[in-house]
Amino acid sequence: VQLQASGGGLVQAGGSLRLSCAASGRTFSNRATGWFRQAPGKERDFVAAISWGGRNTEYADSVKGRFTISRDNDKNAVYLQMNSLKPEDTAVYYCAVIGTIYTARTYRRPDDYADWGQGTQVTVSS
Repeated sequence: VQLQASGGGLVQAGGSLRLSCAASGRTFSNRATGWFRQAPGKERDFVAAISWGGRNTEYADSVKGRFTISRDNDKNAVYLQMNSLKPEDTAVYYCAVIGTIYTARTYRRPDDYADWGQGTQVTVSS
């Protein structure tokens, strides 16, 4: 699955952005999907994940209560609504899907994911 993340940009602290993850070619509506981020000089960190049907979600503690992951399987897209952004949220954000279809759980480890999209830069100014 070829994924493309979009929606990043420059925003002031306290602001909001909505990231989108879309696929070309095959659908990924039947696969659990996650968002990760990587700041310069740091490892790629888990942000949020959603099961294939959207019933189960999971968040990193650092974004819980501020970010919301959702999906629209009719549109073959996954979203990350980011509110109350902080400078420490600055990073390149990536979406990814696992290789197994129809799993009801969520996944936190990058190694669980089979396909990754190109990232989108999010910069939060103080």
